[in-house]
Amino acid sequence: MSNTNQPHHGRNFKRMREILGIKQEAVALELGEDWDQKKVSRLEEKEIIPDDLMDQIAKILKVPAEAIKNFDEEKTINFISNTFHDSLNGSAVASTLYNCTFNPIDKLVEVYDALLKEKDEKAAILQRLLDEKR
Repeated sequence: MSNTNQPHHGRNFKRMREILGIKQEAVALELGEDWDQKKVSRLEEKEIIPDDLMDQIAKILKVPAEAIKNFDEEKTINFISNTFHDSLNGSAVASTLYNCTFNPIDKLVEVYDALLKEKDEKAAILQRLLDEKR
C-alpha cells in the first residue's frame, strides 16, 4: 500500500508534461532510441522514478527535478486562486505581474527624439548629395 503523503513521481511528470504542452513522443525522442511513447506512458504510472531518469526528464521539460518530484496540483490551484482574483478589478494582478522601473512617457519621448534626429541626419545627407550633383 502506498503512502498518500508521498508524491507520485509518474503522475507529477505526466501533469507537468501536459501543462507544458509536451507530447509523450517528444519526451521519448529526447530520452533516446530505447524509448517510445508506450514506455513513457508506463513511466508515468510509476510511483517513484529513479533520480538519474528524473534528472533527464527535468532537463527535457526544462524544470528542476524537485519541481516534478514535489508537484502538488491542488496546492498550485489553491495558490493561484488565492493570489490572482479579481476582487480589485485586476489591479492586484497587474501590480503583481508588472513592476515598471521607468516612466513609459519618458521612453516614448526618448524614442521620438531619436527618430527625429535620424530623420534630420538623413535629410542632411540627401541635401549634401543633391548639392554635390549641382
